[in-house]
Amino acid sequence: MHTSAVWTSFSTILRREVRRFTRIWPQTLVPPVITMSLYFIIFGSLIGSRIGEMGGFSYMEFVVPGLIMMAVITNSYSNVASSFYSAKFQRNVEELLVSPTPNWVIMAGYVLGGVSRGLIVGFVVTLIALFFTDLSVQHLGMTVAIVFLAAVLFSLAGFINAIFANSFDDISIIPTFVLTPLTYLGGVFYSIELLSPFFQALSKLNPVLYMVNAFRYGVLGVSDINVAWAFVGVLAFIALLFGWGLHLMSHGKRLRH
Repeated sequence: MHTSAVWTSFSTILRREVRRFTRIWPQTLVPPVITMSLYFIIFGSLIGSRIGEMGGFSYMEFVVPGLIMMAVITNSYSNVASSFYSAKFQRNVEELLVSPTPNWVIMAGYVLGGVSRGLIVGFVVTLIALFFTDLSVQHLGMTVAIVFLAAVLFSLAGFINAIFANSFDDISIIPTFVLTPLTYLGGVFYSIELLSPFFQALSKLNPVLYMVNAFRYGVLGVSDINVAWAFVGVLAFIALLFGWGLHLMSHGKRLRH
């Protein structure tokens, strides 16, 4: 397939994905912003004032990076999972599969659509956070890199969830029983230094912990874990999920009816 045709296919899928979630912005962009604002008010302003400092910062400053990353992760995931499953349910994806468009281009279009939503929500949540606390980014390049890679990783995970889903209920199982516990136990609201050695070791098996701490390090300059491992782990999982997604698409057993 010619390079210009590949670019046309990719940009068309991406534009359609962006238009899809911006057209229904009251459903896709407003709810996460309201939810994060409530977190800022309850955990940051009300409870945070009683907790005091954590990691050398006020509790509000400490939780803001984690809440921003949580918003990016959940929205990147849910956008691709719902969008690609809808295309599969309506059999629109079959038209893409029989076209000369390479599978990796289809995946890239949907994934970057999810990344776009995740980053937009993350940016808006960051603006809201500025009403509650001052943010001074310590390592800009690291901050941008980890938030982008995390959005890519969970967009890929949402894509694979959509491939395996057999009903709309199936796309809510992973977010409810896997993604939510991982984010809540991923150091968003606390430092793992508060935990016993056993639970600290257990927490280090949670991949979200590394992303949250890498993002917190980029913003505040502090982290509970080795930040280099966060990037190694995220890149390894991206390669794994991308290869798995291509494998599933090439077989197409769960995509064609």
